[in-house]
Amino acid sequence: WRTREQKASTPGARLGVQDSMGISTLEPGQKPPSSPPGKLTPIKVQLLDEAQEVYEVSLRAPGKFLLDLICQNLNLVESDYFALEFLDHRKVMVWLDLLKPIANQVRRPKHVVMRFVVKFFPPDHAQLQEELTRYLFALQIKQDLASGRMICNEMSMALLVSHIIQSEIGDFDESLDQEHLEKNKYMPQQDTLEDKIMEFHRRHVGQTPAESDFQLLEIARRLETYGIRQHPAKDREGTKIHLSVSHTGIIVFQGQNKINSFNWAKVRKLSFKRKRFLIKFRPEVNSCQDTLEFSMNNRDSCKAFWKICVEYHAFFRLIEEPKPKPKPILFSRGSSFRFSGRTQKQLLDYVKEGGHKRTQFERLPCNMNYSALSGSLACSPHVSELSLNSHGGPGVQNLSLSPSLSPDGKQHSPLMTPLLNDAAYVKTDDEEEMRRKRFPADKAYFIAKEVSTTERTYLKDLEVITVCFQNTVAKDEVMPEPLKTVLFSNFDPLYKFHTGFLKEIEQRLALWEGRSNAHIKGDYQRIGDVMLKNLRSLKQLTVHLQKHNEILMELEKAIRNSRKLEALCRDFEQQKVCYLPLNMFFLRPLHRLMHYKQILERLCKHYPASHADFRDSRAALAEVAEMAAQLHGPMIKMENFQKLVELKRDLIGNDNLVIPGREFIRQGCLSKLSVKGLQQRMFFLFNDILLYTSRGLTTSNQFKVHGQISLYGMTIEESEDEWSVPHCFTLSGHRQSIVVAASARVEMDKWIEDLQMAIDLAQQCNGTATELMTNKSSDETSVEQESEDDLSASRTSLERHSPHRGNTTMHVCWHRNTSVSMVDYSIAVENQLSGNLLRKFKNSNGWQKLWVVFTNFCLFFYKSHQDNHPLASLPLLGYSVTIPAESDNIHKDYVFKLQFKSHVYFFRAESEYTFERAAPIVQWIEVEFTDQEFACLNTDPH
Repeated sequence: WRTREQKASTPGARLGVQDSMGISTLEPGQKPPSSPPGKLTPIKVQLLDEAQEVYEVSLRAPGKFLLDLICQNLNLVESDYFALEFLDHRKVMVWLDLLKPIANQVRRPKHVVMRFVVKFFPPDHAQLQEELTRYLFALQIKQDLASGRMICNEMSMALLVSHIIQSEIGDFDESLDQEHLEKNKYMPQQDTLEDKIMEFHRRHVGQTPAESDFQLLEIARRLETYGIRQHPAKDREGTKIHLSVSHTGIIVFQGQNKINSFNWAKVRKLSFKRKRFLIKFRPEVNSCQDTLEFSMNNRDSCKAFWKICVEYHAFFRLIEEPKPKPKPILFSRGSSFRFSGRTQKQLLDYVKEGGHKRTQFERLPCNMNYSALSGSLACSPHVSELSLNSHGGPGVQNLSLSPSLSPDGKQHSPLMTPLLNDAAYVKTDDEEEMRRKRFPADKAYFIAKEVSTTERTYLKDLEVITVCFQNTVAKDEVMPEPLKTVLFSNFDPLYKFHTGFLKEIEQRLALWEGRSNAHIKGDYQRIGDVMLKNLRSLKQLTVHLQKHNEILMELEKAIRNSRKLEALCRDFEQQKVCYLPLNMFFLRPLHRLMHYKQILERLCKHYPASHADFRDSRAALAEVAEMAAQLHGPMIKMENFQKLVELKRDLIGNDNLVIPGREFIRQGCLSKLSVKGLQQRMFFLFNDILLYTSRGLTTSNQFKVHGQISLYGMTIEESEDEWSVPHCFTLSGHRQSIVVAASARVEMDKWIEDLQMAIDLAQQCNGTATELMTNKSSDETSVEQESEDDLSASRTSLERHSPHRGNTTMHVCWHRNTSVSMVDYSIAVENQLSGNLLRKFKNSNGWQKLWVVFTNFCLFFYKSHQDNHPLASLPLLGYSVTIPAESDNIHKDYVFKLQFKSHVYFFRAESEYTFERAAPIVQWIEVEFTDQEFACLNTDPH
C-alpha cells in the first residue's frame, strides 16, 4: 500500500501519463476541492489492475472528494464512467454515494477496501475518447471474465483472453504463452481452452496494446452480459430471475439467458415499495398491462437496484444533470436520492470541445514483443492512431461521407462522421519518419505489400459468404439443401486456401523487413516464388471457380421461388458486414485472378531479366493469365447477371428485368422535358430498351419505373437550338418521343454514343429484342401523365422493401447528376485497392491513419484491417483530384486532394508506390465522370 504522495506506479503512470493537477470531474477554470476540516483518515483503494493505494481524507468529505482524488492521481479525463464500491457491514457490495459524507456510509473506514471500478458501460466503446479510459475498461473486462460475471460461449472467452494476452506479453510465442497461461487465470475452466486461446493469439501478430484493448472491447460489447450486474429477484409467479440495468433499459435474465428487456422509451416510472420493485409503462394501444412488479430479497437490495436504475437512466438519457428538488418544509415523501454528476452527453461535449488539456502518452517500454506488422517497433513507445468518436450513439446507421446523400436531401458536411473526427489521436512526424525509414525502399517490396493488403480485404470478402452468410442461412432452414451444399462446398476450400496464402505472404514480408532472427536476407527479398507456388495450387481449385456462375443463377432462382429466402437475403444485405450488394461477393474470386495478373505484370516490368526473382514471377504470371483467360467469359456473364438482379431489386414496376439475352449498358441521371419543365430522372439503358424512373418519396428511396422505349427503330437528334436547353437531345421511337438534357457536354456525348451502339445492336436483331419487354407497353405512360404526383402511387409496394444504403452507385449518380456504364464497372473492378492512408484533419495539422478499401467507385474506411465492416464511406463519383496548392499549406510528400463543391479532403500515402497506385485510380474516376479541369499527377496508373 502507498499514499498518494508516494511516486509508485499507477495505471496512468505505467502508460506514461505526466503529473497533472487537473481533475476530470471539474468544469474548466475550477480548482480541486479543498478537504473539509477534520482528522485525515487513511482509506485503502484497490484499482482495476489489482494494485492498492492509500488516500488520506477527512471522513466529513463527500464521496465525490475521494473519487476526484483518485481520478486526479490517474489523470483520468473521462472519470464519469467510474465509481467506488465497497463491502458494507452486512457484507453486501454497495456503491459509495458521491453526495453523502464518507462517515455516514462507511462504519470502519480503516478496515474497508474501496474498489475503483467501471459503473456506466456505454453502448459503443468508440465513444471513449482517451486510450487510458479504454485501457481501464479493458481491465474491467478482464476482471469480469475472471470472476464469471461476464458469461459467454467458450469461443468468445478464448478470443477475449487472446487479446488480453496480446496486450500483456505481445506477439505469440508458444513456450511463453504456455508459461503465461499457467501463471495467470483469466477465466473459469481455462485449462480446457488453452489450445484455442493460443490459436487465436497466433492471429494477433503486430497488434499493439492499444489495438488489443480496442478489439477486446469490440468483442465484449456485443455480449449480452457486457457490463451487467445481476440482482436476484422473483416475478409475480415466484419464478427466480435476475434483474439488470444497461444503457438501453432494464433487462431480465433467467439463469444465463436473457428473457426480456424494457426499453427506457417505454418506461414511464420506476419505484419501489418495501421489497417490491415496480415498473410503470407508458400507455400503448392493445396494451393490457401498465405496471410490472418484481419481488427482491429485502428493502435495501430493492432500493439499491432502484438507485442504479435512476443513475443509468439519467446518465445515458438526459442531456444535463437533473437539478435537485427543493426540500419540503414540513413533510418529506419518498427518497431524496438523485443522480449526481455529468451525463454522458455533457461528458462527450466536454471532451469534444477541448474542455481539458489532452495529454498524449505512450506505454512504457517493457519486455513484450510486438512485431512491426502494425507499423511500430517492438517495445517502442506507441501513440494511439485512432479515436472513433460516435456522437450519434448506436442508432446511427448511415455513416456515409457523401455530402449530399442524407435522407432529407440537405447537404450535410462530410466531416459529420464518427470515423473521421478531429479529436482522434495522431501519429507524430518523428514516429512516421522512423517507420518509413525502417521499411525497404525496393519497389518490389511495395508490390509484395500490395499483394498482402489486397489479400486481407479479399479474405474478409470471402468471410462474408463463408462465415456471416453461412451462419445466417444455418439459422433459418429456408435455402434448399442442394443449393446450400454446392454453395458452401465451393467457397469453403477457397477460403481455406487463401487463409494459408495470406499467412505465407505476411511471413515473407516479415523476413523481408528484417523482423526475424534470419541473418541472410537475400533469399527472402522476393515474392515470385511464393506467388508461383500458391497460384499452381490455386489452379487445382479452378473447378470450384467454374461453378460460380451456376451457383449465382441457382441462388436467384431459389429467391424467386421463396419469399422467405428473399427476405433473408434482403435482411442480410442490411447488415454492416455486407457493405456491397450480396451478389458482388460471389464475383470476388474471379476478380481476384485479374488482380494477381496485374500485380505480377507490374512486378515483371520492374525486374530486369537477370533478377533472381524474375523467372518465378514470369512463370506465376503465365499461370494466372491462363486461369484468367479461361474464366473471363463466365466472369463477364456473371457481372451482367449480377447487375440485372441488383436493378430488379432496386427498381419498382418492372418485374421481368432479368431475362436471357438482356445486357446492361449504362445508368445515370438526365433531365426529362415535360409539361412542368425539366424534371430529374434516372435512365437505364439496356441492349433492347431504355427505362426512365424517378425516386419514390418513402424511406426506401427506391426508383419507380415511369416508362420505357424500345430501341428498335429509335433515332437520336441533338435539339439544343429547338428547345433552348443546353446539352439537350431528342429520342424518337415508333410511338413516343422524349426530350432529355444532360448535365454537361461530356455526359451528353457518352449517352449518345452508348444509345447509338445499343440502337445498332437492336437493328441487327431485326426487332426481336422488343419481345423481351415487360407486359406494360411503352406508350402507356405519356409525357402528360408522368409527373411528380405519380410518386405517391404504389405506396404499398414501396413500403415492403427495406431501406437502401445511401452510397449505392444508383443513388450517387442521382445526387451527383452523372452516369456510369458497364465498361466503367469493369474498369473499376480491375482497379480495386486497399491499404493504409493518412487523412488530414480539417481544423488541425494532425493526420489520422485509416485502413481504406477502394471498390465500387467508393472509399470505405476502417479503423484497421481487422475490422469486420466499414465505419464510413466516401463515394467518389463527381470528386476531383489534384495536388495540393501552396494555399492549402500542406508540407508533406505523397498527398492528394479530393474535392466536391465545398467538401475537401487531403489524403497522404505512406510511400511513393502507394501514392502512384492510389492517386491515378481516383483521377481515372474524375476523368470519366467530371468535365472539370484538374492538375496532372504525372504518375503511372499501372
